[in-house]
Amino acid sequence: MSTAYSDIVETAREYYNSEDADNFYFHVWGGEDIHIGLYETADEGIATASRRTVARMAGMLEGLGSDKRLVDLGSGYGGSARYLASTYGCHVMALNLSETENARNRAMTADQGLADKVEVIEGSFEQVPAADSSFDFAWSQDAILHSGQRLQVIKEVARLLKPGGTFIFTDPMQADDCPQGVLQPVLDRIHLDSLGSFAFYRDAAVAAGLASVRTEDLTPHLITHYSRVRDELLRSRESLAGRVSAEYVDRMLQGLSHWVEAGQKGYLAWGIMKFRKPG
Repeated sequence: MSTAYSDIVETAREYYNSEDADNFYFHVWGGEDIHIGLYETADEGIATASRRTVARMAGMLEGLGSDKRLVDLGSGYGGSARYLASTYGCHVMALNLSETENARNRAMTADQGLADKVEVIEGSFEQVPAADSSFDFAWSQDAILHSGQRLQVIKEVARLLKPGGTFIFTDPMQADDCPQGVLQPVLDRIHLDSLGSFAFYRDAAVAAGLASVRTEDLTPHLITHYSRVRDELLRSRESLAGRVSAEYVDRMLQGLSHWVEAGQKGYLAWGIMKFRKPG
């Protein structure tokens, strides 16, 4: 049975299902981890920096163990889900809207012997197919921006968490003091009309009944990451021929440059936000 998604979510699903996007993200962006990395040096490998983000976030969660359940909202290729399952023994629902990414996720999860701990589910985080109070932890990395109903996503997180449960996530955002209109080149490239912000997510979480625990503003890493991906794409362009179209590469290079420029001008933000459901 096909699932009906909102227009913005459907646009994201079609994009991430495309052969161009799949090969770009898997071969250039970071392989298992397709999110923003934490860099120790400006030329560090993307995959290494991206895995460091996962480890940093996991280290901020108290009580992870084999008796805990975690939902990864927008799980991509499942690198974070497998890290959490293999390192802490917890059970993970990896929720993601792209069938193409989910197929890679299931294959890598099986190859790594983690199919009993990581369940890959097709779906949108605007309406998660799980009961109330199902999870001890909710997790998301650089995915919620793709929703046109971000308030609804935060409400879903609050619904899914058990009392005392923790929500931790990252998302590419606009700065709290971003001038109006300056992000249009970025928004046009990713087919969005807005981005969240630290203030937006904090207010949304509190309105949904979650308590703010910690915010780490790590915006410089966003600029470094998009710069690194742009450099790696330029370096890999010839080897990607036949797998990623020249038109896609050109558009991506332009889009990455928009992200870097907006970040350098102080219009963007990125970091780790942590919330807890009282109980």
